[in-house]
Amino acid sequence: MISLLARRFAGLLVTLVVVSLLIFAVMDLLPGDPASIMLGTSATPETLAALRHDLGLDQPLLLRYGQWLTGVLSGNLGNSLTYGVPVAGLIVERLAVTLPLALMAIMLSVAIALPLGVLAASRRGGVFDIIATLFSQVSIAVPAFWVALLLIILFSTMLGLMPAGGFPGWSSGLMPALQALVMPAVALAMPQAGVLTRVARSAVLDTMHEDFARTAVAKGLSRSAVLWRHIVPNALIPILTMIGLQFTFLVAGAVLVENVFNLPGLGRLALQALSQRDIIVMQDVVLFFAGLVIVMNFIVDLSYLAIDPRMRKAA
Repeated sequence: MISLLARRFAGLLVTLVVVSLLIFAVMDLLPGDPASIMLGTSATPETLAALRHDLGLDQPLLLRYGQWLTGVLSGNLGNSLTYGVPVAGLIVERLAVTLPLALMAIMLSVAIALPLGVLAASRRGGVFDIIATLFSQVSIAVPAFWVALLLIILFSTMLGLMPAGGFPGWSSGLMPALQALVMPAVALAMPQAGVLTRVARSAVLDTMHEDFARTAVAKGLSRSAVLWRHIVPNALIPILTMIGLQFTFLVAGAVLVENVFNLPGLGRLALQALSQRDIIVMQDVVLFFAGLVIVMNFIVDLSYLAIDPRMRKAA
């Protein structure tokens, strides 16, 4: 087991290095000169050359990549070209909004999708199955930003129950901060809940036809006991895979919803950095997103080994 974990961890590190190189190369190919954006159109060629030298933009690509990677490994992500502050502080500040938002959304998605998918599979062709199928189709088809606009119109404009946008900060208290994240979390969770409902239903249906499920029924166990004690635990692998993918998507893909609700999150920071050609912030934020995806996949792989003894033997 230790050697298996060591191999998986080594593979994770290699993947991170390769991804970081690709990110740096792609960012370098983006059009636009950060020095020109910072100084404006009236800057002289001499001033532009001096600033490019100060920023290290006139150095070879591999040398700049090595310096950037060394800084990342040492915890120094550099300073933002736009804000003039350390990028690490910006990421931590924005992550304090995006991470709770993603956690709320994924918990809401699981709370809706898992019971609905399991009940739909156990009552195939019945009312629950029809409701689950309809919910899944509608929620997948409706974009998250459109759900966000509907929630604002209903609960903010018409009923006046929820704030339409903005984030008061955690210093204002737990309840005001959570209240500002409720509607964004619902908007993010609905499409993901539709996908997860479909995955949970399919996984449970497949597991119901396994030999151990029929054996449990033959031993006289109740239908509910067979479902929740035997079938659902053995159907968790595809469900956990989807939850891991959804969590990383919610962290990295909340750009539109954060902009609709005017939330100072990590996705909005990435969009602002792209529009301002703040290449240092873009590199670090995209690397964070990529690293999160890789680490979450690693955690999901480990969860497979913990849940299914057969996979431990195969590994």
